[in-house]
Amino acid sequence: MRSAIDQCGRSIRVPDLPERIISLVPSQTELLYDLGLREEVCGITKFCIHPDAWYRSKTKVGGTKQVKTAAILQLQPDLIIAGKEENSKEQVLALEHEFPVWVSDVSNLSGALDMIQQVGWLTGKTVKAAELVDGIREAFSSLVIEGARPRAACLIWKDPYMAAGGGTFIHSMMEAAGFENIFKPATRYPAFQLPELRALHCEIVFLSSEPYPFKEKHRAELQAQLPGTKIIRVDGELFSWYGSRLLKAPAYFQKLRDQVK
Repeated sequence: MRSAIDQCGRSIRVPDLPERIISLVPSQTELLYDLGLREEVCGITKFCIHPDAWYRSKTKVGGTKQVKTAAILQLQPDLIIAGKEENSKEQVLALEHEFPVWVSDVSNLSGALDMIQQVGWLTGKTVKAAELVDGIREAFSSLVIEGARPRAACLIWKDPYMAAGGGTFIHSMMEAAGFENIFKPATRYPAFQLPELRALHCEIVFLSSEPYPFKEKHRAELQAQLPGTKIIRVDGELFSWYGSRLLKAPAYFQKLRDQVK
């Protein structure tokens, strides 16, 4: 067994090389796959849709907010990988009485890269983790941000409308992509009314594909109410997933920048 400090500053004891891992965070599940783990991962959530082969074959242990404790007890993991943002604190505290639970806390790119390195160390995949981190850094360094930063909002929910505020990972990705988040002064995910977008001189509204599945009809409805604002549906995974999917984010952001010129 080894001692580890997770991203929440918690000290835990973990196996030298875990053989039965449960992931409770979709982006970290995909990371485990891209690190080269296979049979070691025995359980995932119903929202862990990538990779598809795992989604179809791995045991589901509930949702990110509603973990099925009985299913986890049956799998007898020697490591659970959770996330402060995604998972219930109460459930994490309950699980840690039985199993080692390592919790991530990611709000920006630096934190995401640290998480990848730490998960690589936890799972015996330090070399692959270092390669991923180098690749992500290189991809983000290639982003070309020129000219003014359009004032934007990224909507993640409807009824009520909610947007990503400052301190969120989505906010950090908006900044990396060259946009000024009009909800930066707010914390987490503020609810708002549409007149606020006009008052804040919002130039662009991004409609995220998750967690609320914004469709074309929603874009059209908003466009009718905000005729002077550009409304764009975007891939929410590339704004909010902070694992290996970050390799794909910069190229997507570059195309988005070109789209709004």
